[in-house]
Amino acid sequence: MSLSQALSISLSGLRTTQAGLSLVAGNVANAQTPGYIRKSLSQETTVADGIGGGVRVAAINRIVDEYVQRQMRVETSGGAYASLRAAFYDRIQQLYGEPGTDSSFESVFNNFTSAVQTLSTSPESSAARSMVLSSAQVLAQYFNGLSSDIQSLRQDAENGLSDAVANANNAMQKIAGINSQLAHSPESNATTAALKDERDRYVDQLSTLMDIKVVVGEYNQFNIFTTSGVQLVGVQSARLAFDAKGTVTPTSQWSADPSENTLGTLRLVSPNGDSIDLIANNSIRSGEIAALIEMRDHTLVQAQEQLDAMAVAMAQAFSDETTAGSPASVLPQTGFDINTANLLDGNTINFTYRDNQTNREHRITIVKVSDASALPLDNSATTDPNDEVVGIDFSGGMGSVLAQLNARFNGLVQFTNPSGLNLRILDDGATGRSDIISASKTRTVAGLAEGGGPLPFFTDATNPYSGFITSSGTQSVGIAGRISVNSALLGDPSKLVLYSTTTQSGDPLRPNYIYDRLTSTAYMFPASTGLGTADAPQTVDLKTFLRQVLSLQGEAASNAASLAQGQTVVVNALKQRIADESGVNVDQEMAYLINLQTAYAANARVMSVVKEMLDTLMRM
Repeated sequence: MSLSQALSISLSGLRTTQAGLSLVAGNVANAQTPGYIRKSLSQETTVADGIGGGVRVAAINRIVDEYVQRQMRVETSGGAYASLRAAFYDRIQQLYGEPGTDSSFESVFNNFTSAVQTLSTSPESSAARSMVLSSAQVLAQYFNGLSSDIQSLRQDAENGLSDAVANANNAMQKIAGINSQLAHSPESNATTAALKDERDRYVDQLSTLMDIKVVVGEYNQFNIFTTSGVQLVGVQSARLAFDAKGTVTPTSQWSADPSENTLGTLRLVSPNGDSIDLIANNSIRSGEIAALIEMRDHTLVQAQEQLDAMAVAMAQAFSDETTAGSPASVLPQTGFDINTANLLDGNTINFTYRDNQTNREHRITIVKVSDASALPLDNSATTDPNDEVVGIDFSGGMGSVLAQLNARFNGLVQFTNPSGLNLRILDDGATGRSDIISASKTRTVAGLAEGGGPLPFFTDATNPYSGFITSSGTQSVGIAGRISVNSALLGDPSKLVLYSTTTQSGDPLRPNYIYDRLTSTAYMFPASTGLGTADAPQTVDLKTFLRQVLSLQGEAASNAASLAQGQTVVVNALKQRIADESGVNVDQEMAYLINLQTAYAANARVMSVVKEMLDTLMRM
């Protein structure tokens, strides 16, 4: 080996050692930088003129366990999803109030119940009447406030989706940009290592927003997909599009049908312009975006439906009156007469007939409708799982009503109009194919002095609540936000007792009726409330239903909090594992620095010796 070769080899050692020193300096400087991955240096021997011994930097390596990193991103998505759900559930719990406090939902309802009970024992007391109305107003305002707050939470979810989409688009664009840079810098040097660190940070940001899967392609490029298989980033980045609809109300509902959708939907637009609806395809299943969609479109919608169902039950509890039909016969046919004169839209006529050919009884609910475009109604229009719902347009008069009904039952049950607005329901007569077993009507009492116990205590703003159905939806949607105490009743509290001009001031009939309907009467609640099922709906009194709703919400909040805590533990454990393996240990770097210092001194000593030898040669 010549002296020049020895000099070149020692110089290569100095250069490599200097690169190591720079790497140690960078590691130490970034010891506290979030997301920084510790770098290490790979060396390899060089060969010149068939003689080896020199050294050069082969690559700058990032010390990272890719398996743990992948696992970390999966759990990060789950953790973000669980944490956001828990936060929303906690806010819902706060709306209902702390159990046992005076301002809780249950306490406000109980105060109204107690006031009604006091009135039933002292119906002549003006103070008791005033207390009933004031506590009822507080309860109605509580419903209004809860409904408004729930819609505010849905609005927060809608706004959160807009922000999350913007953040996701930024991260995806950055990842695609770094992919492009890495494709033009295939070598593993300090620049590419820094680019990979930056890309990892954006991938980690994206993993908090949605569940993703990273597939490494050529030139260390990342191809990113959702776990459902939708590609987000490749050579180019796709784009998320979210069309926020503005103010969210109880009638605002997401639908896969664009003509019915009234909420923002989330679409993925590919680089070539194709797009898919990520909500309709359930393409995002974890992360903050999935949690926001779940809260906006399911959890909070159900909370509103629970409030609406209770508000409907309270409105109908006091104002609905069921009257049996009058027996009628036109021999050989028999049946019942129903007076339809005072039916409001949404009120019902109910009858049961036996089909003697199949020996099966049919329970029919005729719903009065004045908007023909709302027809036909399906059986979900009522909560009774055992009835058959028939929507009839009454806007055309009795002739039209008879035509619609007779066409529907095709002679098995026959309908006539004996006089005025009376509807006669008859069996088929001599053939004996059917028998009418019973018939009744349920109407909404609209006046305070129509006689007896029923009265329109609660109204839909200033209108009676009858449960009408139109092409725009049902009156029940959002009723919790509109329910109020009848203004006529507030103007004349005596009508809590006086149901006619001859009623005595101490007559307990109406107060007892109100109290019984409030505390002892069972109501059927829809399965959309999360209690019961469509085939076996929850049938309980108002107080029991309220307790079940509060219990259901409390259990859901507790489960969400437990899931969030568990995910936090998992995420923190993985973060610590990554920090232990990929983070900078200053003590370890200092030990490596000493080794570099020794190597540098040794290479410098070789160069010094070579110089002395060359000097000797020159002097010779």
